[in-house]
Amino acid sequence: MTTFRQDAAIAVGVAAAVLAVPFLTQNDFLLNLTILIMVWSIFAVGFDLVFGLLGMVSFGHAAFLGTGGYALALATQRYGLPFEAGLAFAILAGAACAWLFSVFALRVSGIFFALVTLALSQLMYILADSKLREWTGGADGLPGIGRPELAGIDFFDTVNFYWYVAAVFALVMAFMAMLRASPFGRAVAGVRQNEIRASQLGYNVQRLKQVTFLVSGAVGGLAGGLLAAVLMYMNPQMLHWTTSGDVIIMTLLGGAGTLWGPVAGVLLFEVLKEWLSGWTPYWYGILGLIFILATLYFPQGVLGALQARLRLARRAAPTPQPATKATSDAPLVPGEGSPS
Repeated sequence: MTTFRQDAAIAVGVAAAVLAVPFLTQNDFLLNLTILIMVWSIFAVGFDLVFGLLGMVSFGHAAFLGTGGYALALATQRYGLPFEAGLAFAILAGAACAWLFSVFALRVSGIFFALVTLALSQLMYILADSKLREWTGGADGLPGIGRPELAGIDFFDTVNFYWYVAAVFALVMAFMAMLRASPFGRAVAGVRQNEIRASQLGYNVQRLKQVTFLVSGAVGGLAGGLLAAVLMYMNPQMLHWTTSGDVIIMTLLGGAGTLWGPVAGVLLFEVLKEWLSGWTPYWYGILGLIFILATLYFPQGVLGALQARLRLARRAAPTPQPATKATSDAPLVPGEGSPS
């Protein structure tokens, strides 16, 4: 089974699961958990453009998530704009923040790139927590963030908002699939494999990196706006470096560099978090241990390992040989009419 067929099969399975959940349960906790999984999946697939497709480790993506959340909150609360306009501002804010980060971070590479993104993200966190309290509410945050208002539909109803987030999630995943399969996506993958070779072939490597970072930031801003609407609350913690650490863990658990790997990682992370946190207050340490073991035994991630095994099984499967007819001059087997 090719990667395209695998992705298509996974897409059908995910679509069936997303469509089935509201019909299988009306439990608000399970519906809200699924909504959170979809929102974090949007953030994770956006992050994986830089981490998996481009091959650069960023510890600053929490800044794009938080910037998007604050953009939506301020647009809808302070300026009274419609939710959709606020979501558009969240996307633009995430992209603008990513562009600003890229101006400084893309001057270096490797671990230095990761450290610069971490420093810039923490600077954004400090600004939101203290210096910009008038706009961000500081540690108290911004409560009472609204939800969409379309055709008189009550999106404060969990089921209705579930369908809204599911539609956005489907659009984002379709966009990501097309982006990865496009010439741009293939060029970015080429930069990850051999940056010097890509430059020799005539690609503007720095521009490819910057555009990838910008698109990743825009998707992160979209996820931040949706997350603020889900929680109906926004605070600086969303910009903290631990949020960037969480999305790295999610992506590695599922499988970096694959379309659906980050989604699988988010699902595992959120389900484990809910289960472990109800069992022990030290759930984060246990989750860290699980992550270490998964990294050791599944370096390609859970989905990556599964896809690799499917490829091996396909190669090992015996190829059926075409049946051949016996010729008239073939010797007869003794005992079946042949002379002894």
